[in-house]
Amino acid sequence: MSYAVKEMFLTLQGEGVNAGRRAVFIRFAGCNLWSGRERDRATAICRFCDTDFVGVDGEGGGRFADAAALAEAAAGFWGEEREERFCVLTGGEPMLQVDDTLVDALHTAGFTIAIESNGTLAVHPGLDWVCISPKAGSEVVQRSGDELKLVWPQPGTDVDVLETWDFAHLLAQPLDTGSVEGNAATEAEAIALVMARPRWRLTLQAHKRLGLR
Repeated sequence: MSYAVKEMFLTLQGEGVNAGRRAVFIRFAGCNLWSGRERDRATAICRFCDTDFVGVDGEGGGRFADAAALAEAAAGFWGEEREERFCVLTGGEPMLQVDDTLVDALHTAGFTIAIESNGTLAVHPGLDWVCISPKAGSEVVQRSGDELKLVWPQPGTDVDVLETWDFAHLLAQPLDTGSVEGNAATEAEAIALVMARPRWRLTLQAHKRLGLR
């Protein structure tokens, strides 16, 4: 199987429990919550997406002929040192492409593998860290994992239901509106959610504040 990757790069994880950890990000092309020939947010369930997942023309991206080639490229971004190798599979929706062969190849290359998924597809059982970010209006089938990251606010989201799912960590992340005023409002709403529900913790997009990818 070949793999379509929008971009690949070395950075620090900016969100969630693993925030601050050195990581190779592998952003797969394509998402099952978007339809259309061009990126039209009006046709998407997830209308607040802040990433470009269309095509394979990003830095480090491309069409990889097999899992070994993709794992080799990821290792190249990390460097020769194998200790603490960590990669994040993201998108778009990475579970449209992640399979046994890729998981095995990345593990063979020494990576601990995390995934960031919308949860509408069951995640691969061999992954080491599972982060699910549910989108209102979608049918989430992956209701267990390491962290549930809720972009907030999302009208139509039943937080009571989310709290019945089996996740070790419940995180509220303020929605990025693209404006200072809008972000101040969503940050206040996310803080209010955490203050009202102590099982939740606030997570911020530190990479954006630090000017990282």
